[in-house]
Amino acid sequence: MKWQVRGLMMGLMALCVGMSGAWGAHHESDETGMTKAVCVLKATAGNNVSGTVTFTQQKGGVMIEAKVSGLAPNSKHGFHIHEFGDISSPDGKSTGGHFNPAGHDHAKPDAVKRHVGDLGNLEADADGNATYKRLDKVVQIHGEHSILSRGITIHAKPDTFVQPTGGAGARIAVGAIGLAKAE
Repeated sequence: MKWQVRGLMMGLMALCVGMSGAWGAHHESDETGMTKAVCVLKATAGNNVSGTVTFTQQKGGVMIEAKVSGLAPNSKHGFHIHEFGDISSPDGKSTGGHFNPAGHDHAKPDAVKRHVGDLGNLEADADGNATYKRLDKVVQIHGEHSILSRGITIHAKPDTFVQPTGGAGARIAVGAIGLAKAE
């Protein structure tokens, strides 16, 4: 009887472990169920930029969507995830450098090896408004290289993809990335 109970317990434990692995393989969120993050942008000193950036976990990656206003008409602006969500400095430099946990070279957003923070450029229309929508396979809301509590930075000039960080110049807007209520 003692061996039968032990065998039954071992079988139940194996079943539980197997089911927990199957659960994790089919779900795109962490144990909290949170699959969306948001960043509200604020202008740095002397600028008038505002907007929001959302990150939504989907099958195959994270959908990044941005709506930004207050940019120069018909202009391009470097758009990056930076190391820190600290937006306390007037010039935006408290967000640190590009988020690059793997130590890769700066690259375009579709490169296999790049900074996690390399999102490319925002392109403003004639009214100074820009939108961005891209499914990113490198960015992670949760996991080893999570973007939560990191910063978003919009630069004054375009990212030309030169080393080490794209040459995009001053920071004209910054924001901190946090969990968002799923809709």
